[in-house]
Amino acid sequence: MFILDRWIEIISVIRRNKLRTFLTGFSVTWGIFMLIILLGSGHGLENGVHDQFKSSAVNTLWVWGGETSKAYKGYKPGRNISFKNEDYDDIVNHIDGVEYLSGRMHVWGDNTVTYKREYGDYELRSIHPDYGIIEKIVVKQGRFINEIDLQKNRKVAVIGIGVKEVLFKQEEAIGEHISIRGIPFKVVGVFMDDDGRQDNQRAIYLPLTTAQKALVGRDIINTLAVTVGSKEVDDSKRMETEIRKNFAERHVFDVEDLNAMFIWNGVEEFKQFQDLFAAIRMFIWVIGIGTIVAGIVGVSNIMMISVKERTREIGIRKSLGATPWSIINMVMQEAILITGVAGYMGLLLGIGLLELISPHIQSEFFRNPEANLGVSISAVIVLIIAGTLAGYVPARRAAAIKPVEALKEE
Repeated sequence: MFILDRWIEIISVIRRNKLRTFLTGFSVTWGIFMLIILLGSGHGLENGVHDQFKSSAVNTLWVWGGETSKAYKGYKPGRNISFKNEDYDDIVNHIDGVEYLSGRMHVWGDNTVTYKREYGDYELRSIHPDYGIIEKIVVKQGRFINEIDLQKNRKVAVIGIGVKEVLFKQEEAIGEHISIRGIPFKVVGVFMDDDGRQDNQRAIYLPLTTAQKALVGRDIINTLAVTVGSKEVDDSKRMETEIRKNFAERHVFDVEDLNAMFIWNGVEEFKQFQDLFAAIRMFIWVIGIGTIVAGIVGVSNIMMISVKERTREIGIRKSLGATPWSIINMVMQEAILITGVAGYMGLLLGIGLLELISPHIQSEFFRNPEANLGVSISAVIVLIIAGTLAGYVPARRAAAIKPVEALKEE
């Protein structure tokens, strides 16, 4: 009953000062609201960037040839550097820490693919088996390219779901033969790319060795994809340096000639994005908490005024035996109630707005802005701390009031 009476008393004090309480609480509501919106927006931006890495393993080094820009050992600048199968073998035999490795060669020109009376022009990608893991390819039916396909130069193909829908309609594709430049290839699998992009669904994967001999007629690899087993930036930099050094010796170009060969370090790039978003989250928390602190100061000032107005009342309470702790408790409960209710309203408004706008602002680099459970719990903890801080100083001042001096107050 005592506790109930205490809360009834606190509510009655708040009701006597509606406008003042509302304006004070609004500053807290706005602070929490802005914190949730900023954190949710930052999360949406982070989701968008993560989606850009979703289509392939984030610990991948992508290596491709360029054109020399420096004269070296009697060779003039301007030579094209193209890779061969022996470059793939060099990485296998001499680079430590490789998790998965695949070459990739695009087949350019007339890529018309036919099946019975159906036909279409599709991207032909010739690869090693590890490419399916590196690019996170999801095989819906059948299987992906394997080592035996490469060793025996099998004429097999794994087609995208978009290719199947056009060429085969409702028919079963596995085991059937499609014609590529007049050469029959047996369909052994149907895939769906993990990121769901339409251009990837309309691609066809072939064994690299088969495409080199049957479609291109020469030993060539356009790109090499190497995943770093440890997923550590230092290891990726070491592997990058070793690959560049080995390839410079084999293809006879200056190792310092960065235009001769390009390496995109996905490990380093992903780490930079992680560090960037960690800094953004920290910045958002600083801004949000700064806004909340302004609200706390407002609540604290209002409680100081409230204590000043109730000096005589507090003096009477103490003269009747009220302990300093009971006075502190009374003032702090009022502060916590104001900040708690106001902050909870800000929390609900922020989450509600994010849920409302989320379906309408999806883009390539901004997806699913939301305040997750961890953010909500953190905001609640901030509210509790805020209410406690807002009421502590006024409560200590109220507890220090002497009954004799209080009773003299008009």
